[in-house]
Amino acid sequence: MQFVAELAAINSMGYSFSKLEMDSGLLDGSSSNNEVEGGYQSKSLSNHLDHEIAQLTKLRSGPHVNLSRVLPGKRELPISTVKMLAGREANFSGRGRFSSGDCCHILSKHLPVNRPWVVDQMSTRAYVSQFSADGSLFVAAFQGSHIRIYDVDRGWKVQKNILARSLRWTVTDTSLSPNQQYLVYATMSPIVSIVNVGSTTTESHANITEIHDGLDFSAANDGGNSFGIFSLKFSTDGREVVAGSSDDALYVYDLEANKLSLRIQAHTSDVNTVCFADESGHLIYSGSDDNFCKVWDRRCFKVKGKPAGVLMGHLEGVTFLDSRGDGRYFISNGKDQAIKLWDIRKMSSNTKCFQGYRNYDWDYRWMDYPPQARALKHPYDQSIATYRGHSVLRTLIRCYFSPEYSTGQKYVYTGSHDSCIYIYDLVTGDQVAKLQHHKSTVRDCSWHPRYPMLVSSSWDGDVVKWEFPGNEEVQAPSNKKIHRRRHFY
Repeated sequence: MQFVAELAAINSMGYSFSKLEMDSGLLDGSSSNNEVEGGYQSKSLSNHLDHEIAQLTKLRSGPHVNLSRVLPGKRELPISTVKMLAGREANFSGRGRFSSGDCCHILSKHLPVNRPWVVDQMSTRAYVSQFSADGSLFVAAFQGSHIRIYDVDRGWKVQKNILARSLRWTVTDTSLSPNQQYLVYATMSPIVSIVNVGSTTTESHANITEIHDGLDFSAANDGGNSFGIFSLKFSTDGREVVAGSSDDALYVYDLEANKLSLRIQAHTSDVNTVCFADESGHLIYSGSDDNFCKVWDRRCFKVKGKPAGVLMGHLEGVTFLDSRGDGRYFISNGKDQAIKLWDIRKMSSNTKCFQGYRNYDWDYRWMDYPPQARALKHPYDQSIATYRGHSVLRTLIRCYFSPEYSTGQKYVYTGSHDSCIYIYDLVTGDQVAKLQHHKSTVRDCSWHPRYPMLVSSSWDGDVVKWEFPGNEEVQAPSNKKIHRRRHFY
């Protein structure tokens, strides 16, 4: 937060630098151009993604062409913050201000990789950790019935301490409404509970100190079969909740009508993850232990009775999906130890599905991934990029795009069974950071939507905050004598 405040302060001041100072690099204090600030350096940039999303990411997170040009026809990336400030004051872009891409180029170099601060410690496993849409609240859910909501702007004070209702095994997922007034949480039951986050009650014990209303996701014609909810998400308008379940189905619950509005027998195995594709709410993505990702268009489902398309590429079950928010791209984490990037325009019809094959016995819940399986490739892989290095074992580990506001979604990040958090470059596929602190599986992690801050939750019970810069770090003095000329407007 301190870094962003300082950047905003610099952005409001008028500084003028000489062309000699700008071109010579004396303002940088460094001659290296391929380091990611924060102590990590990316590996070789050899596997660039040759796809439209690479250009879209570049436009979102790259500086104006005139700010990066060093010679006619030649560009230099990345550009130091000081050079960009000087270029802005010289009005190289012709706008007299930074664009959102310029801001992303500055902020995305400052990865949240320094000195983990322990936000909270519990005696049970942490399963969920998520920032609210504006970053003012943070939700953490634990196996021991506890869900805590922290007020980020007030020093991470616990705003709500929720004791879950009718817990079965663990709190599998939570979702905060867009207006931050309500929280829904799921367990291995068809009943999803909803809590009033805006109430003044801090200790929210289900139906003791506060009512936790139940949303019944079981259908009238399901024969009374019990099932569990693995994943749930609010729609952008806050009127609906979509859920994926252990009975191979996808559900949509209408909160205004207080009833189940849609049930789809979506897959042939557990539906581990679901999400809305964009703000419209028409498209829904689902991922399952049948190895498939599917796209559902609610506008035509009642007529066709089948998905809009299927995406193949994972050799094992899908643990999590995250949409880019544009109704076109999403990423998925898989038990085949890989994250995959998808373009739904490449999806196939339901009749062309190839589930793949397995010539080994393996269960990710207690076994390591077979070495012989790492060399296998799906013969009809429709993904456009694959990211490897992390470990997806024991639980449904989650992955995400980095925030649009501060990074232009140029990174992909994930928890891992090896107790680390991994950050990959979306376009090059390079691992740009590996965060190490936890002593057990990191199931979930969340990047603050505006600041260079990331919070991870682990089965060791710790909720940990990573930031840039670390307060304990002191910049080493440069041996280079720097001459500065500064003129105030």
